[in-house]
Amino acid sequence: MIGDAAAVGIGAAAGALCRHQIGNIASRKIAEDPTRFGSFTGWHTCGINVCGSLLLGFVAGLPNTTEVQSANNPGLVKGLSSRTRLMAGVGFCGSFTTFSTYSVDAVGMLSNGQMTRALSYVAANNIGSITAAYAGFNLAKRLVMR
Repeated sequence: MIGDAAAVGIGAAAGALCRHQIGNIASRKIAEDPTRFGSFTGWHTCGINVCGSLLLGFVAGLPNTTEVQSANNPGLVKGLSSRTRLMAGVGFCGSFTTFSTYSVDAVGMLSNGQMTRALSYVAANNIGSITAAYAGFNLAKRLVMR
């Protein structure tokens, strides 16, 4: 139990730090050249959500190592242990993806009268993230089934 909690905590710390750094880089680039990059304000959140969904889909698509080992696979074990799945999925992806920030960004766009921008942002997050999760899941299955 403590090992599982530690795995989630380590993954969450790594995911939060990655998210924070991406936000810093995006903010710095926008501040350096607002004419060129100003229209991308807030969109790094969408990128994080889509990439996190791809990664979580990939993690979800991999079998548990116990399932692979029970098939008497003497070679390289392709799969994740339960603890690694917790660290990568619940911990890293859970803190890396930013649904609450995404929601606030969308509300901010709506509050500023940017209806088209807000709708395209919501559509890109939802469609992009679901598509990425599906792609990650299928990529994991294809890599394991080779």
